[in-house]
Amino acid sequence: MLIGIDDTDSPQGMCTTYLGAVLARRLIRRHMRVREARLVRLNPNVTWKTRGNAAVMLDVEGDPEHAFTLACDLVEELADQSCGNTNPGVVVADRKIDPAFYQKAVTDFCTVEEAIAILNRAGARYRGWKNRRGLIGATAAVASELPDTTSEILVYRQPERFGTPREVDRASLFAAEAATFPHTWDTVDGANDLVVCVPHTPDPVLFGIRGESPQWVMAARQMIGSEPPGIEQIWVTNQGTDAHLLPGTTGHLHELLSYFVPGTVTQAPQTGTGGHVSFVMKDGEHPVRCMAYEPTKNFRQIVRQLLPSDRVIAVGSFKKGSINLEKLKIVSLAKAETTRPPLCTACNKRMTSDGKGKGWKCKKCSARKDAPEVQEIPRTLAPGWYEVPPTARRHLARPLCRGLPDF
Repeated sequence: MLIGIDDTDSPQGMCTTYLGAVLARRLIRRHMRVREARLVRLNPNVTWKTRGNAAVMLDVEGDPEHAFTLACDLVEELADQSCGNTNPGVVVADRKIDPAFYQKAVTDFCTVEEAIAILNRAGARYRGWKNRRGLIGATAAVASELPDTTSEILVYRQPERFGTPREVDRASLFAAEAATFPHTWDTVDGANDLVVCVPHTPDPVLFGIRGESPQWVMAARQMIGSEPPGIEQIWVTNQGTDAHLLPGTTGHLHELLSYFVPGTVTQAPQTGTGGHVSFVMKDGEHPVRCMAYEPTKNFRQIVRQLLPSDRVIAVGSFKKGSINLEKLKIVSLAKAETTRPPLCTACNKRMTSDGKGKGWKCKKCSARKDAPEVQEIPRTLAPGWYEVPPTARRHLARPLCRGLPDF
């Protein structure tokens, strides 16, 4: 059977992955076998998400009715239902659910009614609390088929420490990243000297290590010093896979969906209030603004070097008429040129303009030229892929250390 759970957390505490890890242990104590624990990220632009819009799925051998009761009891026990935006859902299915529902949930929007219709067709057990919105994520997690997967080990705190300052040895995090990158990533942001893997919210997570396999995340985890942990769980995930991206064209982008979009830069980048950098590109007749916000830090320096006629592929979420950049491919660079008055070869002096449209004239010998001197300016930017730093990376965005995108 497959057990899906979603929407049990709130900004004030709890974490759906923690609830899933606790459930896995209770199932094992009831002599059920947990074959896989899966963390499934869904559309990152959903406005009612708590943090990272994650649901969990457990692949279990055992009695579905007993498992369903255990899962529902645990939601009653741990979910933060005091929050008005927390609406849990539990699904237990003993047959396959159409993976198209997962695909829609990670790239688009689904409704509770759509989820319930699918669950009824599959004969699944399910329960939703309050407005039952958690049934969407729980159903998507159960329906998920992941052609590309990564791993994350989540280390959870002891319950009595929830909400108190975390104690994680900073130097050990940087050492773990240095020893295991590129097989693990986003533990720290070396360029900006920031810790990434330790949350700042009052939830049960102590820290999490992401990587290409259970072996690599465990290798990094064993190097990290911290306060005494509670439980730990290795998750199979769709994080770092770009599963949320759709092919797009300018003029045909839908609000709150994520795309990779080719285009040609039409206006030089501008730095606005707060340090946000924007430029305009178009593919055909339709322009679109692309944004590199201040939290993307050094990535903005790449964007600032773009020039009109540069060809790019912009990757990110479309919000309020803009593509919020997660990655950028520079396909080709335009020539950068500057002009200056032509040189009089006889006098070795620069000529002066003889009036608009009248060419250039040497003051000394009256020699004339029709055009200015054109010089090419070397571009320091190179074609290729560029990405935001780890501190600004979304859960689903595939880091370039995993290989270059093929779009």
